Amino acid sequence: MIEVLVVDDDVRVARVNAAYVEKVPGFHVAGEAHCAADALHRLELSPRLDLVLLDHYLPDGTGLDVVGEMRRRGHQTDVIMVTAARDVSTVQAAMRQGALQYLVKPFSFGGLRAKLEAYADLRRTLDVGGEAEQADVDRIFGALSAPSDPVLPKGHSPTTAELVRQTLVSAEGPLSAQDVAERTGVSRQTAQRYLKLLERTGRARLTLKYGDAGRPEHRYVWATRA
Repeated sequence: MIEVLVVDDDVRVARVNAAYVEKVPGFHVAGEAHCAADALHRLELSPRLDLVLLDHYLPDGTGLDVVGEMRRRGHQTDVIMVTAARDVSTVQAAMRQGALQYLVKPFSFGGLRAKLEAYADLRRTLDVGGEAEQADVDRIFGALSAPSDPVLPKGHSPTTAELVRQTLVSAEGPLSAQDVAERTGVSRQTAQRYLKLLERTGRARLTLKYGDAGRPEHRYVWATRA
């Protein structure tokens, strides 16, 4: 599990963000903080925190102040800025201080999910260790670029798309359209249509399984698991 600290001055917003995080497989909210001092205190108490979702506007400082103090104290916990601050100078400062992502409020669950999934992909890439060739370096930096949610074509339902997405994310291995249909309750044709959409937008990857008849069965896996 990736342990996350959610920091926001608004208690209600912090709870919503925490609920979003808990919906993403592989992530767990270790705590919430509502000011800079509390965020730093929780970091001291929980040295195993992996990630901080950090608001910029805090009552006793800024998110960038928190990042600077974290580094001064030796905390290497990763940071994703989650804030309404849109000025380029703040974005640039966050980048220079090592924030891995920057998500502008307001945002949807899909927007945060994409950032978290990209972060999880980055961690899996880095966990391999060893020496890196240029292609490996490109893949590491590319993992930081979370794809935006695809714009659904006419006739596609966001609810069904999310249902199919969640089915792939939670699966232990590749699934066929029939597998997805049985798990979601939609028809095989509908499952196939949404799986192809996820494949076209890079969210899912197609694999082939050859049976006795020699005809390959199309099976899909969530992109970060492939």
